[in-house]
Amino acid sequence: MAKMEHFEIPVDDIARAQAFYRSVLGYEWEPWGDEMGLLRQPDGEGVNGDLHMRGPTPHPTVVFTVDKIEDAVALAVSHGGEQLGEIEPMGETARYVYLKDSEGNIIGLYDEISAA
Repeated sequence: MAKMEHFEIPVDDIARAQAFYRSVLGYEWEPWGDEMGLLRQPDGEGVNGDLHMRGPTPHPTVVFTVDKIEDAVALAVSHGGEQLGEIEPMGETARYVYLKDSEGNIIGLYDEISAA
């Protein structure tokens, strides 16, 4: 079963966007270098997300945690979706991939794997 992992918001100015989400929605900011960072719920409830410099996916994206990316991609394709790019590593124990759903929306999938 999948769960919503986080959201991703592409931006043109990290400092400006971070200030916006802090001031308007109360998100705390944890920088991850100059071009990315975490928007964290101040009360620990709800979903955290990230801000990152605008790239190939120019709009906000929802990312879901799945048990195994390959299985979820296969199901998505069999139900009218499309895999976008390759499954990418995220550190040594996680991976992600983007896909288009049956309606053309881009979503992300994330899973965790053993370091073996």
